[in-house]
Amino acid sequence: MTDPAASMAAAADLVAAGDPDRFAATMATPAELRGRLWPLYAVNLELARAPWASAEPLVAEMRLQWWVDALSALAEEGRAPDHILGPALAAQPPLAEALLTVAEARRRDCWPEGFADTAEVWDYLAATSGQVYRAAAAALDAAPAELDLLAEFGTAAGLAAWLMAVPEMTRRGRPAVSADAAADLAADGGDRLGRARAGLRRASHAARLAALPGWQARAILMRARKTPHRVFDGTLGGSEFSRRFSLLVAAFRL
Repeated sequence: MTDPAASMAAAADLVAAGDPDRFAATMATPAELRGRLWPLYAVNLELARAPWASAEPLVAEMRLQWWVDALSALAEEGRAPDHILGPALAAQPPLAEALLTVAEARRRDCWPEGFADTAEVWDYLAATSGQVYRAAAAALDAAPAELDLLAEFGTAAGLAAWLMAVPEMTRRGRPAVSADAAADLAADGGDRLGRARAGLRRASHAARLAALPGWQARAILMRARKTPHRVFDGTLGGSEFSRRFSLLVAAFRL
């Protein structure tokens, strides 16, 4: 079995390669805390990728089911997944329950059917991105009363990431949303994010650290609301300079 140090390094490498924005935010976190986050973010990335591993829904769901079974074994028996990320994840057993929720929600990504309405979109985002932000806050020892706040922030930040992914989903034959619906969702998401950000101003340093990966969400949602065509032409993201500078500002304000 991979030793814990190598497993942790592999987790960080996976996040660096597959989720560079979250990697950058984690690198802005104090070095002694990063190890609490790498396993969560790396397994979350694996869960997000699993449904797209095959164009055949049943095959994709089988890959996702492997993670469901592995996370269940960790949560119920303390048995580390037989995976390079297993030792790093096993060092933080509480992450298993949150990631199980994410894995179950990701089942719908295996199938081509879209969301029936915006309520379904919000439920999906709460069970995926919202859970990840909540788990990050718990891993960083945020107060129990702050976890719901991080879940709310993460759900809204998840919408920003989801809208950024619309061109790729469309390319893969999974049209996600109309222009009108995108603008409405972005407006709602901006309101939700604003309320959560207001709460974070009074929250602990640990809670604000957990929210750092969503540093671009406000700007992305504003662009999607004002110019929804950018959702579809892949121009929601800002420049590399603005990305780096805004992260520096967000980290400085913690």
